[in-house]
Amino acid sequence: MKNKIFTVSILLLLIGCQDRLDEINTNPNAPVEATPELLLPQIIRDAMQALVLETWNVGSLLVQHTAKSRNVDADRYVWPERNAIWDMVYGKLRDVQNILVFSELSGENNYRGIALVLRAWLFSLATDCYGDVPYSEAVRAKEGINYPKYDPQAEVYQGILQDLAMANALLGSTNEIVSGDVLYNGDVQKWRKLANSLRVRYLMRLSGKIDVSADLQAIVSQPDSMPLFMDNTDNAVFTYQSTAPDQFPLHILNPGVFNEFRAAKELLELMVEFEDDRLSFFYRPTPATENSSNPQYAGIPNGLPDDEAMSYNGGLEFQSRIGRPFYEDAITPQGLAVAKGVMMTCSELQFLLAEAAERGLIAGNAETFYRQAISHSFAYYNRNAETYFSRGFANYSGPSEEKLKQIAFQKWIALYMQGLEAWFDWRRTRQPNLLPAEGNQNDDRIPVRFPYPRIEQVLNGRSYQEAIARQGADDINTLMWYLQP
Repeated sequence: MKNKIFTVSILLLLIGCQDRLDEINTNPNAPVEATPELLLPQIIRDAMQALVLETWNVGSLLVQHTAKSRNVDADRYVWPERNAIWDMVYGKLRDVQNILVFSELSGENNYRGIALVLRAWLFSLATDCYGDVPYSEAVRAKEGINYPKYDPQAEVYQGILQDLAMANALLGSTNEIVSGDVLYNGDVQKWRKLANSLRVRYLMRLSGKIDVSADLQAIVSQPDSMPLFMDNTDNAVFTYQSTAPDQFPLHILNPGVFNEFRAAKELLELMVEFEDDRLSFFYRPTPATENSSNPQYAGIPNGLPDDEAMSYNGGLEFQSRIGRPFYEDAITPQGLAVAKGVMMTCSELQFLLAEAAERGLIAGNAETFYRQAISHSFAYYNRNAETYFSRGFANYSGPSEEKLKQIAFQKWIALYMQGLEAWFDWRRTRQPNLLPAEGNQNDDRIPVRFPYPRIEQVLNGRSYQEAIARQGADDINTLMWYLQP
């Protein structure tokens, strides 16, 4: 009996000690749940990190803003898996979903609206890269959905546009102060402008498949209820810092890796010919002449084999590299002003409005939108576009078809190092008339999508097979829904 009493006493003592240990080991300052202000910064930072690096690694090559002088496989369309966007999107969507759940329960519509904008943008990246993707059943493992179906792209875009319209209605309807917002510092009016500007982008994305004129006109004709970007202060850009860990992702690359990328020949030569003041930001003089009294610029063609690329124009010392603001000067005031993570800019919006007006989808003067688009692009680099206009390179003239080509061409230049949007837009308009990279390994075709991650075939094989049966072969040349004739 005494032994039993002793044993019970020891157990009670241990339980009491455990309770006291739990009290001691509990940090009163540690959060017990992931609230929106804690989740928002990491969502935006991680998304921008993945987008900047994928733009660098393949996006800038596809649209021939840059070219490779060494390790040229990517420039010749010989790719390993391209999973960075997929992994980032579906990883970050879990956090976005947590913000949505939290904000709906708390009635904080500003956080909910921001989360809807981020959800729309993230899903757009996934579907624009891959086509049909998990959407309606995505990130629902807590509900027992472990093998989400791939939704048709048309349905994904319908959801994206609905989210953005709802975000516009919600933002500003409650009074909570938004913390953790590393994009707009809690300015919900700017988030509303972003929601509607993205709606314009995505409606134009679909304009070759469905009639979007009524939706576009409704947005542009009601600026009070559906505000849009007005100038560069509205740009949705993530500004990096001069110190780690938030430095521009390219700044920390090994010099040898960074310098494998060189100026693409055609774009560089056009900028030199027309004395484009953005040139010194995009590219630098050749290493042999960079610090001389007579700096020279020289690009290389895309897709050359390694030996030809390295020896082109006399060798690496005579090939222009990518501009200093995107590498060693990325931590200087000039670099911090331009080397950013870009979701969308006012310049892009104005180009979209110019195209919409020229095609008769909205009312308005297409040339005015067009000139504003170019001016905003120059202003982004703290340059004035008036001299550029005076040289005649950006004249807006000729039949409507030529004007649309001019819009697309100038937009192609302006989208330099601004995410994958230049590639997405080129696929839609096929302007400018880019030729496939020399020596490419894709039967003289510029790729139009990323293949699905191979792991999907193993872990979600049934949904994967349904998607490719509907969309087409899982390769880099299959046209996704909105690109199909």
